[in-house]
Amino acid sequence: MTRIGLISDTHGFLDDPVFDHFSNCDEIWHAGDFGTIELAKRLSALSGLTVKGVYGNIDGQDVRSVYPEQLVFHCEDVKVMMRHIGGAPPKYNPETRKELQLHQPNLFISGHSHILKVMYDDKMNCLHMNPGAAGKQGWHKVRTLIRFVIDGNNMKDCEVIELGKR
Repeated sequence: MTRIGLISDTHGFLDDPVFDHFSNCDEIWHAGDFGTIELAKRLSALSGLTVKGVYGNIDGQDVRSVYPEQLVFHCEDVKVMMRHIGGAPPKYNPETRKELQLHQPNLFISGHSHILKVMYDDKMNCLHMNPGAAGKQGWHKVRTLIRFVIDGNNMKDCEVIELGKR
């Protein structure tokens, strides 16, 4: 069983409640727009966990030199694909649609929209998650993140956590 803390769109802002919410997690995944590499390092250092992530459209070369545009990996028996800009079912951007068809993940994670979303795509046979935005920049009104569990090939115990107003 692997407990995941999923966050995105921090835009350089990371407050202490995030660490409380991720304290029992085994892995932290960041779906892009870290804002700075220092934020990524702080997230890893204070949690004691390696951060898997992708760069976002606002991230500079410091973040892009460490995190790729796309990650495809396995967590237990679940194939995961993560991109910052991807769209959501059924309106993926063309590049994301091509990559989803190529890799056929069980779980697709994106950020960018600042819209929290967890939904199943019957056509792609894939669960889509977007944790919304945990930072203070953007149009969202409430900062959010997600915790969930992967147990074998089962994705379960999904929790949406509100961090407060932007």
